Amino acid sequence: MTSLPQISIQQLTYLVAVTTEPSWAAAAANLHVTPSALSQGIAELERRLGIDLFVREGRRRLPRAEAAPVFEFARSVVVQAEDLVEWTTTRRTGRSGRLRLGMIDVAAIHHYPKRLKRFTEERPEIRLELSVAPSSELVSRIRNGELDLAVVVATPGTLDGLEVLPLLSEPLAVYHPPGRSSSSNPSDWGPWVAFPSSSHTRALIDDALTELGATFEVVAESHQPEVLQQMVRFGMGWTVLPVSQAEGGPAPLLRARRRPLLERTLVAVHRSDRLDHPAADALRDLLRMGSAAR
Repeated sequence: MTSLPQISIQQLTYLVAVTTEPSWAAAAANLHVTPSALSQGIAELERRLGIDLFVREGRRRLPRAEAAPVFEFARSVVVQAEDLVEWTTTRRTGRSGRLRLGMIDVAAIHHYPKRLKRFTEERPEIRLELSVAPSSELVSRIRNGELDLAVVVATPGTLDGLEVLPLLSEPLAVYHPPGRSSSSNPSDWGPWVAFPSSSHTRALIDDALTELGATFEVVAESHQPEVLQQMVRFGMGWTVLPVSQAEGGPAPLLRARRRPLLERTLVAVHRSDRLDHPAADALRDLLRMGSAAR
C-alpha cells in the first residue's frame, strides 16, 4: 500500500486562504494566525508533499500552475470538512440548522417568494439565509461551500462537480424606449442596455440577437433589471428582459414584437460531494413543484 503524506486540515486551510485572499498578510489575519505561522505551515506542507507550490516574483509568492491539482484538492477537502462540522454540530445539538440559499433576483422576487414563505412557515426550526446575486457569483459560492443550494440560469455544457435540476423556463422579450416605434426588422433595433458581459443571460441574448441579424451594440450595463428598465424609460436604449420583470408593475415596458426573443431555464444547483442536507433537498423539491404552488 502506498504511504500517504502526513498532511493536516489546518495546512490545507492555510493553502486555500493564501490562494483566495488578496495577500498572505490578509490570509493570516483572516485565519487569526501570525504571518510567520502561516508561512511555516505552508512550508511544512510543501516539505511533506515533496514539491514547491509557489514561485517567487520579487517579494510576492504566486501559485505554480503545475500545482493546480493540489490547490483544487485542498479547496475540496476544506469545503467538505466545513460541511462535516456543520452536519455533526446540527445533530449533536439537536437543532435542524441553517440553509444557505442563493437566488438570482427574478427567482427571489417574482417566481418563488410564496414558496419561500411556505417553506419557512412549515419548517420554523430552519434558519434560512437568502443571498441574491448574479448566476456566476452564486455558482462560485456553491463551489466554495458558501451556499447549500442556488437557483441560477442554466448554461450550455455541464457544471462539473455540481448536481443540476431544471426548475422552470421563462420567456425573455425585446423592449424599446417610449417614443420609438416598434419594428419587426431586427436591423432597426438598438442601441442596447444590457446585463454585463459576464452574465449567463447576456450570452444567451447575444446569441439570439446575432441569429436574427440584429447589431448588439451595448451602451450601458447593469446586473439589476430595475436599472435596465429605467434606462429604457429614459430613452438610453433597447433591452431584453424576462417578461415577468419587464411587464410587471404600474409602468410596463413596450415590446418591440409580440413573440419572445428566447426562453431561458432556471435550475437548482448544489455540490455533488456535499453531505446529505434534508432541508436543502426539501426546498429544492418545493421549488420544482408546478406553478400553482407559487
